[in-house]
Amino acid sequence: MPRVRAAQQRVEQALLRSLSGADTGAARLQEAMRYSVLGGGKRLRPLLVYITGEALGANPADLDAPAAAVELIHAYSLIHDDLPAMDDDDLRRGRPTCHRAFDEGTAILAGDALQALAFAVLAAHTNGLADATRVRMLTVLADAIGLAGMAGGQAIDLEAAGRASDPEHIERMHRRKTGALIRASVELGALAASTKNETTLAALRVYGGEIGLAFQIQDDILDVTGDTEVLGKRAGADAAHGKPNYPSVFGLERARALAREHRDRALAALDGLGQAATELRALAHYVVDRVQ
Repeated sequence: MPRVRAAQQRVEQALLRSLSGADTGAARLQEAMRYSVLGGGKRLRPLLVYITGEALGANPADLDAPAAAVELIHAYSLIHDDLPAMDDDDLRRGRPTCHRAFDEGTAILAGDALQALAFAVLAAHTNGLADATRVRMLTVLADAIGLAGMAGGQAIDLEAAGRASDPEHIERMHRRKTGALIRASVELGALAASTKNETTLAALRVYGGEIGLAFQIQDDILDVTGDTEVLGKRAGADAAHGKPNYPSVFGLERARALAREHRDRALAALDGLGQAATELRALAHYVVDRVQ
């Protein structure tokens, strides 16, 4: 997928620019931010920004800011998720987590600073768009990471530790904790393309929400079936922390079937977009076929 590789290269450059600000006198904090953002990763969220936006006619340069913003937010969320007060993980992307490589206080500040930087990048580098569109993009991103999004999902996750869970509860958690930012990435790409067709935006939100859930279900499956060396993070972490996941609630085979069902709902949402959505369809397949 040459378009995917090109998008990955673009976001790496956009992230480098975002993290190459003037000397602030906080060198250790800046190093922790760069360590956490530039240490690899699938870059799924920025890929969704680029591929959605380009499918709707956007210039790739107009997608750099939202693509960088969602990845900065994702990096912040991983830093905080890994903290001892949260998931207490020592390994991320095959390297020590931020609080292990630096210290807990620096990790907290790195996450905070990356969240602020994401909004600064999105606000400062979307000047070619209408003001109403820029405000809507900022709102979409804020909603995805707040109470109705990642933060709320993480709260549900913390409350679930050591308790029995049910299908409705675990879907609500995953749609917020993981799915909300993936859905926002798709919507930001569409908005950066100045899409005003609300029917198209609604279809893309469905697509994003469904692949977001499929992605997390596959993550849960890999937590059970995967290998730490391949995953780059500790396999079996959910069971070790007494956290419910899709295989523990539904069983492994039903979890796999559910991942495919949500993928198929995502694909169905793209029916009206024709050939323009070819690579969005390919990404929907990728999220349930991946092994890491």
